Order: sequence, then structure tokens, then C-alpha cells
Amino acid sequence: MPAEGPSVVGQSSEPAGPSRRVQLATVADTHVWGARLATMLRAGDLLLLSGGLGAGKTTLAQGIARGLGVRGPITSPTFVMARVHPSLVGGPDLVHVDAYRLSGLAELDDLDLDASLDEAVTVVEWGRGVAEQLSEDYLEMTLSGQDTRTVEVVGHGARWTDQSTGELLDDLVSLR
Repeated sequence: MPAEGPSVVGQSSEPAGPSRRVQLATVADTHVWGARLATMLRAGDLLLLSGGLGAGKTTLAQGIARGLGVRGPITSPTFVMARVHPSLVGGPDLVHVDAYRLSGLAELDDLDLDASLDEAVTVVEWGRGVAEQLSEDYLEMTLSGQDTRTVEVVGHGARWTDQSTGELLDDLVSLR
């Protein structure tokens, strides 16, 4: 499989919002930023993380998990494909998926994620080209860099493209 992950098999027809970028200098910054992102998340949210090997997808998922207050540890789900992390604080569970070895939506569908999609926050590593069709609304994050990471954030669908959510995303990437 190429380093960039699965091939593109389909894209959402929902409108995309503007691209926003943030630079994170350390692993700790990535954890903190993920925890801040988690404060915006609610049950039913779908996040697609993409980027090369070592770009920080699992590190970002760890920060999101910390912010959601779920049971860990959060590790790369590469060989398990999907892990459910129950909430310890009465919030939504976290479903953490690795789509690297999946060839398309049919194999992703075999994981039966739609059964928990509405009740959990679902984070799909290597999700681009595979998981967009799980929901009309999703947040796409592309990570690049090894030491200092750049995260490009693009919202898709009404949940992520409305004005109030856009303002929250602007604040998030400005590190205010």
C-alpha cells in the first residue's frame, strides 16, 4: 500500500467550507489542540484524518480522546481496525478507526460503524477517499510534517460550514 493511504473511491456532494491551517510545534501542542477541538465535538461527529506515516494522526486522536474524557489508552488501531473508547464523563464515546488497509466503502461498511455513528464521535485515520460517505457532515483534517506539524482543516456539510461553527474553527486554528 502506498504511504499516502487508500485510493480515492468517492467524495461527498456536500459543500466544503474554507480551508484553515494551524501549525503545532510539538507532540504536546498536538495533544492540547486535539483536546481543544474535542470541546466542539458532539455525538454524531465524523472526523477524517489523513497524512503520511508519522504525521501525527494518532497523536491528534489522543488529544481528542483526552478532551472527550474517554477510557484509553489511545493507540493506532492498525491491526484491530476500530476501537470503541467509552466515555468516563457522560459524554459521547470515541470510535477510533484505521482505514489504511481498507480498499473502499464496502470494507468500511463491514465494520458496522453506522450502528454507533450517531451516538459517538468517530475518528477515521486514513479516512480520505474511504469514509466521506458515512455522513453528509464531516471534518477533514490533513496533517503534514514530522516535527512541526501543519493541520489543514476543512469542514463539509451544514454542521461544519455554518457561520457559528466557522467562527469556532477560526478561533481553534488561530490558537486563541
